[in-house]
Amino acid sequence: MTKPRKPSILPGQPYPLGATFTPQGVNFSVYSRRSTGMELLLFDDVDDAQAARIITLDPKINRTFHYWHILVPGLQPGQVYAFRAQGPYDPSNGLRFDANKVLLDPYGRGVAMGKKYSRGEACQPGDNTPNAMKSILVDPSRYNWEGDRPLNIPFSETIIYELHVAGFTKHPSSEVAPEKRGTYAGLIEKIPYLKELGVTAVELLPIHQFDPQDAPLGKTNYWGYSTVNYFSPHRAYSSRQDALGPLDEFRDMVKALHKAGIEVILDVVFNHTAEGNEHGPTFCYRGLDNDAYYLLEPDKAFYSNYTGCGNTLDASNAVVRRLILDSLRYWVAEMHVDGFRFDLASIFSRDEYGKPLASPPVLLEIETDPVLASTKLIAEAWDAGGLYQVGSFVGERWKEWNGKFRDDVRAFLKGDAGTVARLPNRLLASPDLYEHEGREPQQSINFVTCHDGFTLNDVVSYNNKHNEANGENNRDGANDNLSWNCGVEGPSGDMAVESLRNRQVKNFLVITLASMGVPMLNMGDEVRRTQKGNNNAYAQDNEISWFDWSLVKKHADVLRFTQQIIRFRKNFDLAQGNENQTLSQFLQQARLKWHGTRLNQPNWSSESRLLAFTIEDIDGSHRYHIILNAHWQLHEFELPPAPADPRLVWRRLVDTGLASPQDAVSWPNALIIQGSSYTARARSVIILGAYAM
Repeated sequence: MTKPRKPSILPGQPYPLGATFTPQGVNFSVYSRRSTGMELLLFDDVDDAQAARIITLDPKINRTFHYWHILVPGLQPGQVYAFRAQGPYDPSNGLRFDANKVLLDPYGRGVAMGKKYSRGEACQPGDNTPNAMKSILVDPSRYNWEGDRPLNIPFSETIIYELHVAGFTKHPSSEVAPEKRGTYAGLIEKIPYLKELGVTAVELLPIHQFDPQDAPLGKTNYWGYSTVNYFSPHRAYSSRQDALGPLDEFRDMVKALHKAGIEVILDVVFNHTAEGNEHGPTFCYRGLDNDAYYLLEPDKAFYSNYTGCGNTLDASNAVVRRLILDSLRYWVAEMHVDGFRFDLASIFSRDEYGKPLASPPVLLEIETDPVLASTKLIAEAWDAGGLYQVGSFVGERWKEWNGKFRDDVRAFLKGDAGTVARLPNRLLASPDLYEHEGREPQQSINFVTCHDGFTLNDVVSYNNKHNEANGENNRDGANDNLSWNCGVEGPSGDMAVESLRNRQVKNFLVITLASMGVPMLNMGDEVRRTQKGNNNAYAQDNEISWFDWSLVKKHADVLRFTQQIIRFRKNFDLAQGNENQTLSQFLQQARLKWHGTRLNQPNWSSESRLLAFTIEDIDGSHRYHIILNAHWQLHEFELPPAPADPRLVWRRLVDTGLASPQDAVSWPNALIIQGSSYTARARSVIILGAYAM
């Protein structure tokens, strides 16, 4: 009897890039312009010292233009694979081919990092096969989404919560099972907490596969801003040990968050990769087409570093732009994410020589792409090379992290002189930055803390950074934090100091959540999470960075306050603004009056630390009077007289100078204010409301 013939290898096709399952087998395609040869390596296990099968591609039949391709039958999901590229090693001309180096598939949907993985080996000449990361075959179509779709929550209704997937549940106090701590599955267990908090979106610190060894000796890269692949979910965040576990567990998390009404925004790092500078490792891009993927100096042996991380991706190159767009489309279409926050997004504005462009192609392509038409696009509108574009970022859809909101609110609540005059802009979605663009009020993403810098507790507990644990003699991290320790540096047993800190935390929270624009909170600020004064905890994968869940009980009053203010915001139409109305139109129609301690007499002098304002909607059915006292003494503020409508009496909704639970109450429980004035305690924020219900 004749044995059935083994299916033969076919030439394959250049499109699509990556590894794609077809009825005939798996089609592999990789871009490499200057290479002279290419090998496909198939492994039985990620830690194998050599490939079980090496397939040499023939440039006559397996190369079309600059694309190497081949179709291999019989392969199954979970197959470990990689490439090796031959070509000239000529750094002075931007070429860094090394035929000994195992290379990841830039479009691979999964990455395997074995027990023997070594970043150091990838930095040295020679064969690194046993120690290399490798790609894994993944078939994204094998998943039941159960009808899930992105939520498309308007920005006007969005409240963002920035969190770290691992740090959210890694602390033993999380009460998540040990095998699920620090994973996508662990986060699923904490969704009820997020829902009760009231946020509408989680912004996840990088979950693209990154290099955990890209950190000082003896430490771990914790934040994840060290990407090795833009299509693969980070494997260490999966509780499942099988080859395809991270893909499905990530999607389980997205699906569960969507069921709870919470969107998923990814923090993406398309400005640099984990390959670092000229002394860095060869993982993928450097070994396939170094001078296409990276911006190089005039002496092409060196990398342009506008990121502070050793290299800069060249978004002016069509190949890099395609990679970025294809990655974004994949995470929307196949992984159902709702949006992206772009780290150091101003990098995209630079051309091949590093000069800023008026109309950067990649930014315009992202915002006009039909697959991404309903996704949220958020820019960190600066880079580490001095390009600062807050208020001038290119495009029509991009929202921006508003660093000026953070700085001006911190300075005001700290009690610095000369800050009152800057505050109205921050409360009203920063018209000084955005009004001229004819954009909606939601262009400003308002935050006072994020992963990078002090936590909110530490903003009110430390005058100086304390980064000794980072091992750099406290030289790293920002020196000017606009923080104030309330009289004692670090933890204090003084009840007066702790009471003041609590009040200051609430002041920050209420200003962030009641201002026009889109509010963003940092993980744990609602329970006064501390990093012990560390403002650069990127390599602190320990209790310095993790969410300590015992704080939920310890600072239950701050948590309750945050929940109540979020509920208030969701009913506070004047803070949300209208997406069908530009910021300029809103401000022209707003019934807005500024006051000091006396009505219609605001004090804009540098010595002033007081401000009040009244705002109401067009039909007069909702009125608010807001008092901000950043002074260290109490002050009596005149109140606007109540209108003829007896329903529009002033009720106290918020007063951070009061103890919980009187500090923030719902409308039915709000105290009616008698008299023509209100006493604002030292360092407090008050919101009075009058509704025609």
